[in-house]
Amino acid sequence: MWSTLGWNIHIYHSHLDIHPPVRDETPFRFEWHQDGGSQNREIETTPRPRLSVKLAYWLSDVSQPGRGNLKVVPGSHLTNWIDGPPRRDIPWPDPEGAIEVTAEPGDAVFFDRRIWHTRSRNYSLHTRKAVFFGYTYRWAAIRDDIAPIRAGDRLDRLTPVQWQLLGGAEDPGGDHAWGHNPATTPLYVWLKERGALDPANPPLRP
Repeated sequence: MWSTLGWNIHIYHSHLDIHPPVRDETPFRFEWHQDGGSQNREIETTPRPRLSVKLAYWLSDVSQPGRGNLKVVPGSHLTNWIDGPPRRDIPWPDPEGAIEVTAEPGDAVFFDRRIWHTRSRNYSLHTRKAVFFGYTYRWAAIRDDIAPIRAGDRLDRLTPVQWQLLGGAEDPGGDHAWGHNPATTPLYVWLKERGALDPANPPLRP
């Protein structure tokens, strides 16, 4: 993640997806989308800025199409719009070039939030399960609630870098997340100690 977004990052959203097999025909719904919601309408650039990336860990077997696979259009992260129906309930073909990503249990899939994607129908005998973690810059708000830290909790055993990535290194004053204080940003310190900092991603100076 840091090699793509840099060291001033955290997880802003995570979710566990569970989709049992489809036994009966369900009404069509056009679900192709880019992640980000209203930011896709409110930020006026072409292409849209990356802003975040996602890492999905597969817990079930989607090594064959039709098992609730992630469907993507390769290269579409540079495209702000794709053709779609006037209403989501009107049958419409997949975008040109769409593919189903196949994965074994334990595989990880990394993707840009701007890539146009959806999920295939799960017509298999397996329940589709996957965990998604969205990473963004620390100046972007976290969508999820952050659990409080209590002595003896598993969260109490996290490393400083892990705690940063989970949103626990935020400064109530608000300025820290802008990257002005790299020496107090655990991931920056960790990378610096190992000589892994990218010169193209320097810290801001107040």
